[in-house]
Amino acid sequence: MTNEGHQFQADVIAIAKDAGEAIMQIYSTDFGFEMKSDNSPLTEADIAAHDIIVARLSQLTPDIPVLSEESDEIDIGSRLNWQTYWLIDPLDGTREFLKRNGEFTVNIALISQHQSIMGVVYAPVTGLTYYASKGHGAYKQQGAAPAERIYAKTLNLAQVTVAGSRSHSDERFQKFLHGVETATLAKPELISLGSSLKICLVAEGKADVYPRLGPTYEWDTAAGHCVLQEAGGDIVDMQAVALSYNAKPSLLNPHFFATADKSQQWATFL
Repeated sequence: MTNEGHQFQADVIAIAKDAGEAIMQIYSTDFGFEMKSDNSPLTEADIAAHDIIVARLSQLTPDIPVLSEESDEIDIGSRLNWQTYWLIDPLDGTREFLKRNGEFTVNIALISQHQSIMGVVYAPVTGLTYYASKGHGAYKQQGAAPAERIYAKTLNLAQVTVAGSRSHSDERFQKFLHGVETATLAKPELISLGSSLKICLVAEGKADVYPRLGPTYEWDTAAGHCVLQEAGGDIVDMQAVALSYNAKPSLLNPHFFATADKSQQWATFL
C-alpha cells in the first residue's frame, strides 16, 4: 500500500486544489455559517469542498472508503474494520476562514494499518502545497514553482521556536511556554498560525514544536502527520507515542506535540 499511496499523490494534489478553488469562490462572497453540535462552525465552503473531494476520491479509488469531517455518521463497527481509507478535512481552520485571514487548508490523507501513508495539505489563499508519501520524502510547493524537499530542524534548546494556534491559545499552552522558558532559561519564540499549517511549519524546519493541548480530531492531523514524519519529525501524545488512526471508537485525538525531534520529551515542560 505504500507504493499505492505514492501513486495517488499527483491526483490527490489536483483534487485538493480543485476543492480549494471552490472554497475561494465562496470566500469572496458574503457567506454565512452555522454552528455544529461540537460548537465548531460550518460554512457552505466546508460542504462544497467535501462534495468535490468525496466524489473525486470515489472515482479514483472506488474500493477505498472515505471519511470526512463532514461525512454523515458512519457505523463504528464498520469503520473499525477498515484497513485502508481516505481521511479528509475539507476545510481545516474554518474559524480562520471566517476571520478571512487566509490561514486555512484542505487536508487529504490516505490511512493504512492505522498510519498516515500519504498526505496533502493545500492552502488555497497562498497556493502553498505540502505533500508526502511514506518512504518518498516531504515536499513544499508554491503555486506552479518546482517543489522543494523539506526537513524538520535539529533541536537547539537554547532557542526553541513554538508554533501556536491562532484561535486556541489557552492556560495550558501558556504554562507550556513558561515551562520551556524556565527549563532552558531562554524565552521561546512563538509563531501563531491557523489550521494544520502549524504542523507543516514544524515539518519545514521553521518551528521545533507545536503543542496541541486541547481537543482535535483525527482528520485535523492525518495529512500533516505524514508530511511531518517524512520530514523527520512526528506527532506524539503525552507519553511520546506516535498518534495512530482508526484504532478506537472515538475519532478525538489525545493532546499531542507535533515535534521536529522525536526524542524530546515535551510533556516534561508542562
